[in-house]
Amino acid sequence: LYLGPRARPAEIERVNKQLGLDKPLPAQYLDYVGDVVRGDWGDSISSKQPVLDEITSRLPATMELVMVAMLLAVVVGTPLGVLSAQLHGKLPDMVVRIISLVGVSMPAFYLGLLLQLLLFHELGLFFLTRRFDGTLRFTHPIDELTGFYLFDTAVTGNWVAFKDVAGHLVLPALTLAAYPIGLVARMTRATMLEVMEQNYIRTARAYGISERFILYNYALRNAIVPTLTVIGLTLAYLLTGAFYVEYIFNWGGLGTFTTTAFLNLDYPAIMGMTLFGAGGYVIINLVVDLAQAWLDPRIRLK
Repeated sequence: LYLGPRARPAEIERVNKQLGLDKPLPAQYLDYVGDVVRGDWGDSISSKQPVLDEITSRLPATMELVMVAMLLAVVVGTPLGVLSAQLHGKLPDMVVRIISLVGVSMPAFYLGLLLQLLLFHELGLFFLTRRFDGTLRFTHPIDELTGFYLFDTAVTGNWVAFKDVAGHLVLPALTLAAYPIGLVARMTRATMLEVMEQNYIRTARAYGISERFILYNYALRNAIVPTLTVIGLTLAYLLTGAFYVEYIFNWGGLGTFTTTAFLNLDYPAIMGMTLFGAGGYVIINLVVDLAQAWLDPRIRLK
């Protein structure tokens, strides 16, 4: 794979020594772990560039997409869950439950293709692929301060580019946010209904406290903690779910990089992304646990 199918035996032997493949497996494993700790994650077979450099250069594109999708999930999913719990058993509740079911059931790649067909091809809305229009490089070039184009264009006052970048974000962000919106709405609804049956809620109603105050100051506050766990796990899902979405929309982030690595059997890149994904899961779960302890005094840090 590294040298191609017509490599000579002498070249193969040279590369084996260069990569340490002539050593016993335990020695190879220890060498690999040591290189990972030092920041040497190997070189991509496809691009011949260091894997860690490839990951860091593409990370802002993926994180921008994930953050927008996560914002949509919280901003849309939480109110839908509250509305569904407040109007339990009524028509709005049924509508929200159907929306949630569709969101968590529909595959991301299918939804992405459907949105491309309906919103772009049929209605001519938004944009099909990539993060921005290529003509902006000549008319309104983006100063890449952080790699987060929405932030970079807003900070530099490049509003033409900002509008274009935001328009390119709509379809992939909606595609990626569909599952977490449904999940957050369902979890918020379930926890809200459970909390609304607690004795202190009944006591508050007996004292004549308004239903709106009870809903948002008592019920929602106590329902946030379990919902936060789902949001944290959903964020971890978005990092992996973005792979399909990025490939469909040719986004150019980690998802595109990983998909290309799998198609080309680029094992160093695959290993690097596996390590990055596993580390991301661990960090996200740790942050969620700490946030739960901060929000809920009943949870104690030990």
